[in-house]
Amino acid sequence: MASPDLGEHPLVKQGVITLEEPPDGEPPMSGRLVIDAEYAERFLTGKVRPPRMSFRFPAQRLETAMEWDDLVLPALTLAQIKELESWICHEQVLMQEWAMAKKLRPGCRALFYGPPGTGKTLTATLLGKTTGREVYKVDLSLVISKYIGETEKNLAALFDKAEHKNWILFFDEADSLFGKRTQVRDSHDRYANQEVSFLLQRVETFDGLVILASNLANHVDDAFSRRFEQIVHFPMPRQRERQLLWQKGLPQAATLEPAVDLGQLAARYELSGAMIMNVIRFVCLQAIAHNENYPATIGFPGGHPTRVWQRQSP
Repeated sequence: MASPDLGEHPLVKQGVITLEEPPDGEPPMSGRLVIDAEYAERFLTGKVRPPRMSFRFPAQRLETAMEWDDLVLPALTLAQIKELESWICHEQVLMQEWAMAKKLRPGCRALFYGPPGTGKTLTATLLGKTTGREVYKVDLSLVISKYIGETEKNLAALFDKAEHKNWILFFDEADSLFGKRTQVRDSHDRYANQEVSFLLQRVETFDGLVILASNLANHVDDAFSRRFEQIVHFPMPRQRERQLLWQKGLPQAATLEPAVDLGQLAARYELSGAMIMNVIRFVCLQAIAHNENYPATIGFPGGHPTRVWQRQSP
């Protein structure tokens, strides 16, 4: 292991260099001093390739061609998102120039909660796109292990990799890892609670933005809930929002059959944004299959989208 003095060196703390374990019987400082491969590439070429998802890095980079104008959210939800965007843009000024670093914790923690398909992932991706930060969606299936101590080890590797990178870490369906701790009845419960406690510690000290996504806010452990700077609700879209989703989702040059009234569709069928886009995808493909010329006329089999949605659902 590295000595305490070396461990406090800025290059070690930022992951630029590491000291390998020494051979058995050798002094602690006799291990090889190794430069991180990503930093070596940056120093030699000036460029760094984003890490690829693997068991060593259980996260995938999120990117989108969409913009804020493509997103349809209630005014309150959007206002809270803009507050997060403001933190990303002005964090350094707040902490350094305004000397708030000694009064505020590093980083920011947010909970996005609401039904599936309501824009949580897209919002996280757009936050990164508009602020120039990379967004990584953590694959919890690669993090959680049935073996004692392995989950903590995987989490430590993830947060160590992300430290000082200005990344946004997005934990989708976070209930499985951030869920409520249970009463200790056996060793499994005890180790599960230890995992939550370890994760709580790493989230609290992480210097970037951590976003947890959940279908229900009360599924997340209270210890996490108390530490969120932002708790943002993504509700099912209301009628006006559903109509905007239909309008924005359809191809601009396409025409609708006379019987299709988007206002009536929005009023009658309570679908999420993801459901609406799945229906649009299906009817567009049907129109293309029947008429290769673009723009084509788009209609709905059976006269309404729920039949289309039922055909697309498992």
